[in-house]
Amino acid sequence: MTYGNTFAAWRDNTPAWPAYARHKFVQGLGDGTLPRDAFLHYLKQDYVFLIHFSRAWALVITKADTVAEMRLAAGTVNGLINEEIALHIKTCAEAGIDEATLFATQERQENLAYTRYVLDAGHSGDLLDLLAALAPCVMGYGEIGGNLAAAKTSDTYAEWINTYASAEYQQVCHDVGLLIDGAVARRLGDDPTSTPRWTALQARFAMATQLEIGFWDMGLNP
Repeated sequence: MTYGNTFAAWRDNTPAWPAYARHKFVQGLGDGTLPRDAFLHYLKQDYVFLIHFSRAWALVITKADTVAEMRLAAGTVNGLINEEIALHIKTCAEAGIDEATLFATQERQENLAYTRYVLDAGHSGDLLDLLAALAPCVMGYGEIGGNLAAAKTSDTYAEWINTYASAEYQQVCHDVGLLIDGAVARRLGDDPTSTPRWTALQARFAMATQLEIGFWDMGLNP
């Protein structure tokens, strides 16, 4: 999947990326072997995660330098709150779990660690710090959804897979990739990899990837 030059560079220089994108949880989604209780447990935790993730994307608006950056961030917040979360609400409702129960879900430590890491990147850093922490989730799910749609052997979790493989979500990934490339070019110049900031941003991306792996691990342990 191609979601911009910066994302590709960060991903390709993160050794843990395959452990995230091809995690056992991900494989279980594709072949249908993931236990239903593990999936529902993951959805409940991910609902809470997306609430905090939406807050982090709202921070992008306050960190932005251009109206274009602000518009894309605002659209992403809308997509998270009104579209992506809807899948979680619908699937859990079918299992007898209402939205009030979802909102009251107690965060697991893995969830807490990840969401607060991203929010801290936004509060203590600049726009690039925040985008580096956000990118593994946004583009990672796009890559995972696309790969699973092409290779899945079961329709058990087809709705989840199709959400992230959809043209709409793939467009979000491409738009965010352009946002990151533009933000990097404006702030670090034409040769960002030679700047002192690059190593720190790569490290932020890598840490967020590790936290994604922890989130999948948590999903396998209801």
